[in-house]
Amino acid sequence: MRYVTTSELSQMLRSNLWKIPHDIDLVVGIPRSGLMVANMVALYLNKRLSDIDSFVDGRIFNIGSTRAHMVADTPIRKVLVVDDSVMSGSSLEDAKQKLRPLSNKYEFCYFAPIVTSASSHMVDAYAEIIDGVRVFEWNLFHHSLLENACIDLDGVLCVDPSIDDDGEIYTNYILNATPLFIPTTTIGTIVTCRLEKYRPQTEAWLKKNNIKYHNLIMLDMPSREARIKWGRYGEYKANYYSQHDGVLFIESSLRQATTIAQLSHKDVICIETNSLIKYEKQSPFTKIKRKAKQRMPKTFRLAKQTLHFLKKMTQH
Repeated sequence: MRYVTTSELSQMLRSNLWKIPHDIDLVVGIPRSGLMVANMVALYLNKRLSDIDSFVDGRIFNIGSTRAHMVADTPIRKVLVVDDSVMSGSSLEDAKQKLRPLSNKYEFCYFAPIVTSASSHMVDAYAEIIDGVRVFEWNLFHHSLLENACIDLDGVLCVDPSIDDDGEIYTNYILNATPLFIPTTTIGTIVTCRLEKYRPQTEAWLKKNNIKYHNLIMLDMPSREARIKWGRYGEYKANYYSQHDGVLFIESSLRQATTIAQLSHKDVICIETNSLIKYEKQSPFTKIKRKAKQRMPKTFRLAKQTLHFLKKMTQH
């Protein structure tokens, strides 16, 4: 799987800007994601901008006053049509159909930063070929892939609670949590370390925010104290992810995301770092060292840290 962030997209465009004809008069974006790329290209090249339907209707977006004096008042002849990516090419073909009646008046060229090996011939220029499964930051929560994915709740679907008193304050938070990323497609499974006893409030919040899902997995423990003492959040999520057909886990915490990826041997997207965490095969020695560190008594670890500190002090 390849995860492309908006910052990576920006760098991709800047590095491949030379491939785009600089004698274009107008940049036209294919809604919705193509408009984001078209806007970036138009700003980089200081060109006029429009979307497909507006262009067909003869409407072009105004240029801000800080740049208006830099654009020559020349008629539009060469038009760059932009989408964010081309896979099947259906959106691009629809755009070409709309623009075909205007081909005697304008010269059209087509650009997408991301294409596949099979679709690269459909555009005049592209930045990168990405084959296989690819997920973009800008449409992550609207992707059909979510129906076969696991998603964390706090820190992903809603803001993390500032206080957890395992009582009235926390219950009120669950019922009125501030939404963060609200998917527009159905989620396969929500996997959360919230306690099972808060299921009614959690389900009420999900319904209120129109979040659709197939399964809601919650932690069956009696109290917050018991959960903190147990503390194996990443392992718990990885165990569920490993035993089901999910192809992606979206996790809020980097620490937990790393644990989930390592134990499940599957891909995890981390919201904290906005990155894809992949399983990295470890040597037998590294595995033994990691397990020993996990099992090391707390007092022994503190003693080791203290000795290390004293050793450094004596060296100065």
